[in-house]
Formats: sequence, structure tokens, C-alpha cells
Amino acid sequence: MNNFLLWVCALGPALLAEALLARYEVMAYSAGWRAPTTELPEGVPYARGAAPDSPPAAYLVYLDGIGKRRVRDTRDGGQLVKALLAGAPELRVLGQVQPYSPLAHPLADRPVWVWLRRRAGLALFLHNVMQIFVAADHRYRPLYNRAVGCQIATQLRLAGYLPDSGIPVVLLSYSGGAQVATGAVHELHTQLRSPLLLITLGGFHNGANDLTHAEHLHQLTSAYDRIERIGTWIFPQRWPLFRGSGWNRARRAGKITVHRLDPATHLGPRSYISPEARLPAGRSHLERTTDTVIELIRARRSATAPTDDRVP
Repeated sequence: MNNFLLWVCALGPALLAEALLARYEVMAYSAGWRAPTTELPEGVPYARGAAPDSPPAAYLVYLDGIGKRRVRDTRDGGQLVKALLAGAPELRVLGQVQPYSPLAHPLADRPVWVWLRRRAGLALFLHNVMQIFVAADHRYRPLYNRAVGCQIATQLRLAGYLPDSGIPVVLLSYSGGAQVATGAVHELHTQLRSPLLLITLGGFHNGANDLTHAEHLHQLTSAYDRIERIGTWIFPQRWPLFRGSGWNRARRAGKITVHRLDPATHLGPRSYISPEARLPAGRSHLERTTDTVIELIRARRSATAPTDDRVP
């Protein structure tokens, strides 16, 4: 108990400061005090997969959950991205976007957070949680959406994307990444005018963002995902009663399709991206999730492919 109290006393001021300063980045961005980072560390490509010299089938941007702290890391060690690259070589995949930093500054590279990481990993976790709620706050949401939307658009251009090319952009988001993905839709449409397909995996978001410029949103979910279910409870814009919210307008327009991935959980050894958890047919949860994402992207391509009605 004494050790617990010591940790509370040590972390309390740091967490309070984080709660007060969580809005700093988005304010610094909007005021022009600091410029977003665009360069990647040496040896990190702007995209992997299909070669940039020929048009890929789609550009896929992976927006990870709240465990994202640096350019390279993901909660599963990059296994989902690797599986997508192996299963769909026609895609050009970006995994470096920092969804919880409007300034595109990796959290793990900041000196104060390097120090905290060695002593209190929970503080890193709470930082990104707070950023989600800043992104969902109606006072800061437009600024946050524009900042991260610009970050994604910049990274896509650096990866070879050409505005008005007609090549679809897929925003694949995990957990809190869905808040960022839905918020980036308007800015990406404005800057790139690209067809936008959203795929949320256990998506945790407030449902307030406008999805008018998204072609479709595929909601990959599970009855065993408690964290996603909490999001549908705590954000009124996700309730059917709030018919004017972006989420409910998109539902009435037929833009949202639900795909069940039972019995996957949000986290842990039975999560959506677990390579160990097995389905009755033998596939792992990771394999099923990967196959589902690839099928949705290819189905979209088939549905929009021009037909040749010419008589031979």
C-alpha cells in the first residue's frame, strides 16, 4: 500500500499537468507556433508494398490505437500491416502516421516521455487517451481534424499519391484511431479529392464527425469487444436519438456496414489481431481480420471497375 501511495504521489502531478496540457499541440498547430514534422527517421520508407512508379490498387493508411508512440511501433509489432502487405501486394501501405499528435511528433522521441517511459509506462498510455478526448471535444475537434488530416495528406503525397488521380485511399483504424480517421475525411477530400473508404476495427469514436465525403465505412466489431461498446454508450452522438450526428446521418444514408468478428476481443490473447487465437476452421484471428480487410478493399475495386459493353 505504501508503494502504491508513493506512485500516486509521484505520478499525480505529472498526470495533472498532462490533463491540462493535452490541448497544447492542437493549439500550437492552429496558432502556427510549431510546424508539423514531415520527415521520417532514416531507413523508414514513406510507404511499403506496391511500387510508386505504377498506380497501386489503393493507398492504405493504418491508424493504430492508443499504444502508438513512435513511427515504427504498433500494438502487435506490425503483424497486421505485414499480413496486409503479404496478402495484398497491390496495396501501398502507410503505417507511420501519428494519430495522437497534431504536430506529427512521435511521443517516444520527446525527452520528458523517454524519462517517464522508463519509470511509468501508464503515463504514456494516458497521454494518448487524453488526446482522443481532445479530438472528440467540440471546442477542439475542427482544429484536431484539420491538423491530423493535413498530416495524412502530406504523408500520402510523400508516398507518391497524386491528387485527383482517382486512386482510393483506405483509412484502416484500430480502436481510438477511428476518431482520427472519421475526423480526417473532410480535410482529405479537400486536399486530395480522393475516393475514401473507412474500415474501423474495434472503433472507439464519438460519432460527431461528418462522413459525407466518405464512400463507405465498414465497421469490424465483435460482441466480445467491451471497449468499443463503451464508446457507443458514453458518446451521445452514437445514440439513435441524435439523428443529426454525422454517424447517424451516415447510417441513414446506407454508408455503414457492420461485420461481426466474434469471438474476438479488443485486447489480449483473443484480440482481433491475435496470431495465436484460433477459429473453429483453424484460421487465426489475425488471418481472419487480414482477409476481411483485403476482401472489402477488393470488393470496392470490383464494384467500381468500369464495364466494357462493347460488342465484339
